[in-house]
Amino acid sequence: MYEQTRKALARIDESLALCGTDKAKILSAIVYINGMALKGEMNRAWDEWVDKANPPMRACIGVELEPPHIVEIVVTAAK
Repeated sequence: MYEQTRKALARIDESLALCGTDKAKILSAIVYINGMALKGEMNRAWDEWVDKANPPMRACIGVELEPPHIVEIVVTAAK
């Protein structure tokens, strides 16, 4: 889960770079994961990735689906 989250968040950085902005501009992010038991691993990757000076609002939602464990990360707008 940790590695999956790191890779998914890195893809967000790539997308933001194409838009000419950065993660400090993200307003909120919702992470859908398969099973809340893995939330700690996702949180660890998030804490390493997030801009601590200006963190976005985050929600983590567990859903009952088959792997892969990360279902999707939804980023809401930029400032």
